[in-house]
Amino acid sequence: MEMLVVAEVVKPHGLRGEVCIESHADSPFLFDEVPCLYLAKKGQKPRRFVVRSSRKHKGRVLLTFKGVEDRDQAENLRGMEILVREADLPESGDDEVYMYELEGMSVELEDGTVVGTISNFILAPGQETWVISSAEGKEILFPAVEEFVLSVDLDAEKVVVEPPEGLLDIYLTEAGKKDNGKKKK
Repeated sequence: MEMLVVAEVVKPHGLRGEVCIESHADSPFLFDEVPCLYLAKKGQKPRRFVVRSSRKHKGRVLLTFKGVEDRDQAENLRGMEILVREADLPESGDDEVYMYELEGMSVELEDGTVVGTISNFILAPGQETWVISSAEGKEILFPAVEEFVLSVDLDAEKVVVEPPEGLLDIYLTEAGKKDNGKKKK
């Protein structure tokens, strides 16, 4: 059973068992659309929880689970990862893909030049950033916004991008040129 981390519990909220979570999902409705979530501390076996309610609050999501009735029970969930079974994920729309589907995909420019492979993601509020590992082992932080991502082909495992001008130069040229502008003899 493939499990994906979709959020983590930040802290309890209020006195009635509600928890504040940091969601990694684009859609705040994900938590209403799955039959259950699984919570676990790193390295432990996940425990099943049924979501009773979810709501947005100050840029985060607040959840209540069946069986978590007070602040002490909610406090016990602090720091836990929230996972969902891959099979429980809602179908993605025509123009949508899940981030886990992108991991390991080849990233190319329009002319076929290979930039590297998607190796990780950085999720900041309002901005998804892909970590692309180049063949030389350099990491490129790429803003995954519509204007820079031209196409995603899941079958060919290929993403075509048009990075902002100069972005790749920052990562792929030798930092500072190491000779500090001095001419070599």
